[in-house]
Amino acid sequence: MPEVEAGPTRPRAGGGYDPSTYDPRAFDPVAVTVDVVALTVRERKLHVLLVRRGEEPFAGRWALPGGFVRPRPDGTGHPLEEDLPEAAARELVEETGLTAAEADARPPDGLPDEPPGAPGAVRPAGSARVHLEQLGTYGTPGRDPRMRVISVAYLAFAPDLPDPTAGGDAAAAAWLPLATGSGGVAFDTSVVGDLPFDAVLPGDLAFDHGRILADGVERARSKIEYTPLATAFVGEQFTITELREVYTTVWGRAPHAANFHRKVLSVPGFLEDTGTTTERGGSRGGRRARLYQAGPAKLLHPALLRPSGPEAGGAGDA
Repeated sequence: MPEVEAGPTRPRAGGGYDPSTYDPRAFDPVAVTVDVVALTVRERKLHVLLVRRGEEPFAGRWALPGGFVRPRPDGTGHPLEEDLPEAAARELVEETGLTAAEADARPPDGLPDEPPGAPGAVRPAGSARVHLEQLGTYGTPGRDPRMRVISVAYLAFAPDLPDPTAGGDAAAAAWLPLATGSGGVAFDTSVVGDLPFDAVLPGDLAFDHGRILADGVERARSKIEYTPLATAFVGEQFTITELREVYTTVWGRAPHAANFHRKVLSVPGFLEDTGTTTERGGSRGGRRARLYQAGPAKLLHPALLRPSGPEAGGAGDA
């Protein structure tokens, strides 16, 4: 057998790096933060978690929960670098009252697949009903007056997160209702009660959090079209009417009831019949409704498209 000539040796990744040749002062300082768009449905309205900043910059302004990525101690007291999903989960813990176990981010397992090029998803380990995924990266110069700050934003979905408790540098925290009509996203200040909330449009938030919030709501709207993620806004068992209310709330338009019922049952793997019903009929009496649970599907095919046209809930709606 002829002797095979060995090819060129491949250098080990990073093997030639000499730390003594690197001077970090030769580069402008850059900080990394995480911001979380946490969405839930309360009283048939889409709510977002906001905090009132207690420190400058933008002291007193409402903002998304977030903060700098920071080291955490290991078992021996030495600092460990915090990964981005860990930082997002930590912020969720600090502002929502979830336990650390419930919001301990771990690699995706069984979550809806992302479309090509979309950020990956992570799931808090202690709660299958909380979905946490990366939304996008924001680094426009001047977005933070302190220095060049790049934020990696995360999107969280849950059916009923706890009442918030302000943590870190936040002076207050609250779930604020959103008006999500076809004209865009705004805050529904008619139902905030005695809360001193002075923001009307997303642009009134601190930093560029209005842009991040708008992107988060649009991600939620589009994602429930092609994945079963709408089931993250309801309980373990739910009726089709309850699921339709989620679509109505997130889209800001009501899908046609009969068409919606037919379509969600025809999508393979979307819903599974539990074989049980509600304990009683609707508010007007009648038969008890069937209860369903999320099926194994990761993608919806065919997708459930948002209603279009001048009238919501018309015969042509999806």
